[in-house]
Amino acid sequence: MPLDLPSALVTLLVTVDPLGLSPIFLALTRDHAARDQRRIAAEACLAGFGILAGTALLGRWLLAQLGIDMASFRIAGGLLLFAIAFEMIFDRRQSRKDDAAQRRDSPAMFPLAIPLLAGPGAMTATVLLAGRAGGDPLGMTALLLIIALVLMSAYIAFRLAPGLARIMGSRGQIVFHRLLGVILAALAVQYVIDGLLAISRAH
Repeated sequence: MPLDLPSALVTLLVTVDPLGLSPIFLALTRDHAARDQRRIAAEACLAGFGILAGTALLGRWLLAQLGIDMASFRIAGGLLLFAIAFEMIFDRRQSRKDDAAQRRDSPAMFPLAIPLLAGPGAMTATVLLAGRAGGDPLGMTALLLIIALVLMSAYIAFRLAPGLARIMGSRGQIVFHRLLGVILAALAVQYVIDGLLAISRAH
């Protein structure tokens, strides 16, 4: 199945969850000056882009070296994304993010870039999307642009974090996260179906 650009954008937006990370960014940088907050946001998003772009370009090669079929990885990746969706729907993912945020040395690289922006879910989704691109140069270029767009949206969310927290409120954030969880669950099921269909066609 070729890369579907709207689906790819939604998948990465949901797994990275820029709006959900903005309160954590605010908590991590509340003791920093505004100029330092801008620098930390830029460094974290650039590092996140580098990690996800590297995953998109080298992920399939690494799977090939390990002898893992792309169809099998679609199924495994879909199950992992479904687990993340389950956490979002039942409000367990935020607790995990908060735990990661408390274990910090350098806010830009850890925990913002890794594992919050470029975590296991986002990396898995990136490999799956790169698999759909099938090595097509235009498809891979489009995927890299989508990754850049998602990380740019994260940068904007970080910059607007104080205002977003006030506008959405605690209830609004809960509803938003659970809605994203339902969308991600549906996408995860589709990845599993794609993997099963690929295996059935191969046999």
